Amino acid sequence: MAQRVAVIGAGPSGLTSIKACLDEGLEPTCFESSDDIGGLWKFKEVSEPNRASIYRSLTINIWKEMMCYSDFPIPADYPNYMHHSKILKYFRMYAEHFKILQHIRFQTSVKKVTQRLDFSRTGQWEVVTENKDGLEERHIFDAVICCSGHFNYPNLPLKDFPGIETFEGKYLHSWDYKGPEDMHGKRVVVIGIGNSGGDIAVEGSRVAEQVYLSTRSGAWVIRQVSDNGLPVDRFNTRFVHVMFKLLPMSFLNWLGEKKLNAMYDHAVYGLKPKHRLFSQIPVINDDLPFKILSGSVLVKPNLKEIRGSTVVFDDGSAAENVDLIVFATGYNYDFPYLPKHVMYKSGHRVGLYKHVFPPVLEQPTLAIVGFIHSDGSIMPQAEMQARFVTRVFKGHKKLPSNQTMIKAVEKDTKNIEKNYVVSRLTPLQVDFLEYMDDLAKDIGVRPSLLWLLLTDFPLFMRVFWGPITAYQYRLMGPGKWDGARRAIFTQLDRLYQPLRTRQSSTAGRLFKWSLLLVAGGSAVYYIQVHNPAIISTLMSKLRPQTV
Repeated sequence: MAQRVAVIGAGPSGLTSIKACLDEGLEPTCFESSDDIGGLWKFKEVSEPNRASIYRSLTINIWKEMMCYSDFPIPADYPNYMHHSKILKYFRMYAEHFKILQHIRFQTSVKKVTQRLDFSRTGQWEVVTENKDGLEERHIFDAVICCSGHFNYPNLPLKDFPGIETFEGKYLHSWDYKGPEDMHGKRVVVIGIGNSGGDIAVEGSRVAEQVYLSTRSGAWVIRQVSDNGLPVDRFNTRFVHVMFKLLPMSFLNWLGEKKLNAMYDHAVYGLKPKHRLFSQIPVINDDLPFKILSGSVLVKPNLKEIRGSTVVFDDGSAAENVDLIVFATGYNYDFPYLPKHVMYKSGHRVGLYKHVFPPVLEQPTLAIVGFIHSDGSIMPQAEMQARFVTRVFKGHKKLPSNQTMIKAVEKDTKNIEKNYVVSRLTPLQVDFLEYMDDLAKDIGVRPSLLWLLLTDFPLFMRVFWGPITAYQYRLMGPGKWDGARRAIFTQLDRLYQPLRTRQSSTAGRLFKWSLLLVAGGSAVYYIQVHNPAIISTLMSKLRPQTV
């Protein structure tokens, strides 16, 4: 009998976890509290409690080839950076193609997950769910995968902003923001310069009287449209990663910052942060520098206090007659349905072995998938995590002892704190390629560059010099996909195809030939009328000579 696995959430991580279970011969049942798949990417006009939320205009800042699942490329005609509605369509196509929907129970919330009394022997869990009618059910599962994400609980630290109770306007968290409708002709303060804060400031500035963007520490801002008009992700390659290993980080930071400042000097624009470029994931926003240059967005330091409708900043300057404050202040994370004792705390973060498994359980039958933060897309990382998890559940991969896992978690925490700027709200960051390769090695699917060099040089060139797309992890080993090589060879074709929207049509070509024939005929007629001897002379020269 197949092992029964509960998957909590049908967002990007949940969908790939269901598929990974099916690939390993496990029996998944997914519980999704909403009426559709997509999680974060399912837009709703009104934000729902304890669920991720997005705004109406949101377009992803990851190139489509870098965000898709490893055995299901995004359609070639889809834009390189997709609107959330296109992303949701892609997830639906993925779910239908791999027959995932039949394993999902919609409008069913997970209330509690607890270990059974014989857990030390069986590793089983009791899962309590509630359907839309309020009916509770109890289920027994051999394993549980949590895919509920970490953008569900907005962080609104009002106590950090003295005088907020005197504010005469309206305030909200970016989680509640849907569009700039309430900003028309208003004076707006956006607090926080992450990707959401930057997007909201830019969008609001198109209709607001004035937007102020308040940031405590500043940020490095990069563009999606990079050299030669290509997506910036296109240049994230294994070769670049090798250079990061060989060259001093201080030099790489200097070089990267010099390139960014050549486009717009971050100090002049009020953006320059305290940290170096590669110590924190940068803000991705093509429009923000122009909005600052045009004065429609004014960058300000941290907010000091609020006095009625006046907002005072740390440098003593003030914004008067403020109508709206948007707090783009991040998210808290929680797993309210899990027992507290199953989680291991390490530094600011929940300590997970390989960022997946709690290291304190007697049986490795609980996994957290998609709870990761890096310089890459969540989709391929969650997929790799799910493949690793299901190999462990199936018994193909054995985890080390609890003590060894705890030591590995503590080592990870030290490395994260050494290499990155972390906090309570952003406690976790990993290098995309290092993390993917590490999990791939455990699964047995990491591409062997030496083998490719000796046996398939054209493929080696694309794997080493080309973008680090997830197709590379389907070339060999468990879950090998026959279409992986072709997907790698055609990934740049899929980059260019949606840009080729101005090709000459058949009707256009016929029209051009018609003009050419008319012009030629007119020229012959003109010559015949004005100098008829020329044509006769030319024709006589073309006649074959007779002996």
